[in-house]
Amino acid sequence: MVPHMLLSASATLTPLTSTNQWCKFFPVTTATTHGRNSNKLPSFFRTSQSRKFSLNASSSSEGNGVAHQKSDGETIPPSSFSWPDNKKPRVCILGAGFGGLYTALRLESLVWPDDKKPQVLLIDQSDRFVFKPMLYELLSGEVDKWEIAPRFTDLLATSSVQFFQDRVKLLRPSDHLGMNSSTAPNSGGVVHLESGLHIEYDWLVLALGAEAKLDLVPGAMDFAIPFSTLEDACKVDAKLKELERKKFGTDSPVRVAIVGCGYAGVELAATVSERLQDKGIVQAINFETTICPAAPPGNREAALKVLSSRNVQLLLGYYVSCIRKEEKNEALEKLLEITGDSDDAAKQPNSEQLIVELQPAERSLKSQILEVDLVLWTVGSKPVVPPLDSGNQPLMFPINGRGQAETDETLRVKGHPRIFAIGDSAALRDSAGRILPATAQVAFQQADFAGWNLWAAINNRPLLPFRFQNLGEMLTLGRSDAAISPSFIDGLTLDGPIGHTARKIAYLLRLPTDEHRIKVGISWLAKSAIDSIASFQTNLAKTLSG
Repeated sequence: MVPHMLLSASATLTPLTSTNQWCKFFPVTTATTHGRNSNKLPSFFRTSQSRKFSLNASSSSEGNGVAHQKSDGETIPPSSFSWPDNKKPRVCILGAGFGGLYTALRLESLVWPDDKKPQVLLIDQSDRFVFKPMLYELLSGEVDKWEIAPRFTDLLATSSVQFFQDRVKLLRPSDHLGMNSSTAPNSGGVVHLESGLHIEYDWLVLALGAEAKLDLVPGAMDFAIPFSTLEDACKVDAKLKELERKKFGTDSPVRVAIVGCGYAGVELAATVSERLQDKGIVQAINFETTICPAAPPGNREAALKVLSSRNVQLLLGYYVSCIRKEEKNEALEKLLEITGDSDDAAKQPNSEQLIVELQPAERSLKSQILEVDLVLWTVGSKPVVPPLDSGNQPLMFPINGRGQAETDETLRVKGHPRIFAIGDSAALRDSAGRILPATAQVAFQQADFAGWNLWAAINNRPLLPFRFQNLGEMLTLGRSDAAISPSFIDGLTLDGPIGHTARKIAYLLRLPTDEHRIKVGISWLAKSAIDSIASFQTNLAKTLSG
């Protein structure tokens, strides 16, 4: 995970020039109300509930479909997705994270001519939207799962956006320059899903995000846990609970190694160290000789102060060369298995001990070996861009060395006027030629522009060039600690309880819909009131007891 945004900029290009424009940081997306009738798809397609769906099963590969094989060798013909209205534009959005979901909501909020309002289909492998900057609060217990990971069916209940839970298998675009599709001349292309369904579209938005890259170091794939998805957060929480139970009542602390000291690593170190307190030891490893090297100085200083107060050990100037299981315990387990005492292996206190080998990145340092119970991985990611149908040649789809789709300044993929790419899937360069960072702030702003530019393209209007406005950066440092550095006031950093409150308000106002915003706001107010009463009672009891 990467530096977090303050909030999204609107589609206008007016720069922020004063603190009076603070109110512009909190745009509210208003979705048009539609009917709530829904139909369930056949269970064969493994999809969630959606509205206005119909499927046409075909016995041939008509429409560039892909045939699938059953386990007994029987061929399953592909199925075509039927849009509710064949005359209105069809917009397919792949990925429902910050970029994809907010693009869909932006399309809903715009005013359309009756015959031009597009049908929007949102596809994601998960049934929940995840507000990733607040995954750390799941570990601290500050938020509940439903608050930062609501179901798409709930978020989109009052909109005309249709949601489909599935995985993208490959793309067959037909809008690339110099080539026309013989089977679908008026189509922008076809998306093939792993369920066997294929979807014909007029406009496509690539917003599949990125996934953790664990193949950089031997053993990381087997023994390290990334922290970038809801599943990762739940897995880390479960592992910490297991270790806390196992070490309860003993003198052995829970040892946690965190690889990476960017924003994600620092936030994770602050959260885990606060949770474990004196019952754990947190060691944070970073190749750089400082934490959060790209962060504003105020954020970095606030983070260093908090990590120091919680005795987080910073191992700076090191890189991880290997992660493995402790060899002596592996040998012990084999011996116990041979002698018939395999049940005793599970009782050994260090049977799951991990070894993290560190090599110095600086000459003045020496290599180190860490013995830990848990390794958390926050470095390295790879963008998700679906493969193209190899049978559709010649086909040009510009991908850079990082695996991102190259786009022009209007967010359209180069050579493909009907495909937009945003977020981690896109490689858009700023005026200095640098690729924009893969941050939530960038994805929010690109979603706003993508929605507007889709409106402009469908209505034959000029498209707007995207210009990123850095609104500042925030990071959480625990249940009552955070740091926020707005860009419109140089040198200003709000930290401690004030920064924590400002960060929660900013994120509350950036939740996807008004309905969800209200529910979460009430929940947070209730929790705050309960915490205040509990704190008052504790202080009163201490006072009365002397």
